[in-house]
Amino acid sequence: MAIEGVDLLEHLQTPALIVARGQVRFANSSAKGLLGAHIVGQDVRIAIRDPKAVAAILSEQGGVARVSGLSTGGSVWEVDCKILGASGDRLVSLYDLSERVSVAKSHADFVANASHELRTPLANVVGYVETLMNPKAGGNEELRTRFLGTIRHEAQRMQSLISDLMSLSRIEAVKHEVPSENVDLVQLAREVAAEFRDSAALDLTTNCDSAVIAGDRGQLLQVLRNLIDNALKYGKPGGPVHVSVEAARTGWVLVMVRDEGEGIAPEHLPRVTERFYRADTSRSRAAGGTGLGLSIVKHIVERHRGRFDIESRPGSGATASLMLPLREN
Repeated sequence: MAIEGVDLLEHLQTPALIVARGQVRFANSSAKGLLGAHIVGQDVRIAIRDPKAVAAILSEQGGVARVSGLSTGGSVWEVDCKILGASGDRLVSLYDLSERVSVAKSHADFVANASHELRTPLANVVGYVETLMNPKAGGNEELRTRFLGTIRHEAQRMQSLISDLMSLSRIEAVKHEVPSENVDLVQLAREVAAEFRDSAALDLTTNCDSAVIAGDRGQLLQVLRNLIDNALKYGKPGGPVHVSVEAARTGWVLVMVRDEGEGIAPEHLPRVTERFYRADTSRSRAAGGTGLGLSIVKHIVERHRGRFDIESRPGSGATASLMLPLREN
């Protein structure tokens, strides 16, 4: 291959090799970073220890192969081999597909989980309706009332799930757009706390009269409602729930929502913001949880360039905290 071509390959971010007569004759910096500088001069079967990749590289026409684990155990790469003119030398390009494959798997898992979550209440609704259509069951007023109550509960479950799915979709659609509206978190917290006054022993404390950030008011309302609702569901019956808003001299505002419930076991904490993940499945469903509330909170906080965390110890309740940058004057 001409010197100019080699120079060009050296400046590519894509890992690239020149293979001649089964040996690696050239590797650009990206390829050396991936496979090691020692691969230059090696037999390609040793440099890339994957039968499918080697078969594509050494075939008469060149070829393409998908291989796993070239960089890390879970990585996925495409090996693309092109024949260079009459010399028969081979240009081998390595494309990292890991993120694309991961996103595709996440989408597939999301659809499967959403379908499963909807299928269960829908099956219950259909089953109870079919039972009520039976003349014998339909004539029993007590049974009819109980079944209709179950149907209503399951329909509300589906309604909540669909609402949360739509919220996630809207949040992801604007996740790269930085919010710019002036939002006073102290005022917002007071507004949301007032909505729950009748149903819980909820107290709100602040260390300032206002804490203005650049935000999306509707999304931040949703964050506070979700966190307080979670604290009510999984805290002590009837509360208390403690909400605080504190502005710091570092230019951040800290919002915390704390309950005094059973808490969350340590093994569950790293995963509680995953979609549909539940630390206690039966308790969550009994409380009307969709498994999406904390995932929605995390996505909104990330869109606002903030940080979200949950701390808990079994028997000592849980504290959800978010830090958001204050708007500069």
